[in-house]
Amino acid sequence: MGLDSILTSLSIGLLATTSPCVLPLYPGYLAYISGGQQGLENKTSRYLLGIFVLAGVLVTMLALGAVIALLSVSVGRALSVVIPIADLLIIVLGVLLLLNINPFKQLPQIQVPVLNHPFANAFVYGMLYGPIALPCAGPLVVGIFAIAFASGQAWEQLSVFLWFGIGFGLPLLVLSFLSGAAARWITRVFARRARLINIISGLLLVGIGIFDLAANWALITAYF
Repeated sequence: MGLDSILTSLSIGLLATTSPCVLPLYPGYLAYISGGQQGLENKTSRYLLGIFVLAGVLVTMLALGAVIALLSVSVGRALSVVIPIADLLIIVLGVLLLLNINPFKQLPQIQVPVLNHPFANAFVYGMLYGPIALPCAGPLVVGIFAIAFASGQAWEQLSVFLWFGIGFGLPLLVLSFLSGAAARWITRVFARRARLINIISGLLLVGIGIFDLAANWALITAYF
């Protein structure tokens, strides 16, 4: 895998974290990290929570890459399925946000009773974060799928999703290193403007979904 492909995959992952319905997840994530820190003994161990979350994100992305590597379909046919699904999902998510319904609000509260250790819960949180947040990225996800399908070797397809996952999970790692005061400030700002954020995010998502669906309509209909 060339340096240009690595940088492209990493950049797409970072851009995906700025999606209108991914950003509202961050205050809840900060609350989750703060709660998880209570079960740890020292400051150094607390920083590891973010690393375990990132590890969970990467495992999910690699699993997705493995599925892609096993599929023996053409790029065009694959994208004709991926594009409408991704676009319809972000349109639905946009409508929900306009109705002030945030389907991701409960994600930070997810706990796994069997896995009592904070590190284990952080790892599972990361595994769940990817599939739940990915549909928000819409066209960017379509882009990373296109790069993966176009890659010849299976290990190259896995690498695409590995670097995408690193970019996608890197902000979570950075946020886990914030001080308690900074985390509380970010949470308060988002809480005060939650309705406005939902409206703006909803409008953007609906607009992006409709535009991308229209732009790729010829590709979609070519295989149906």
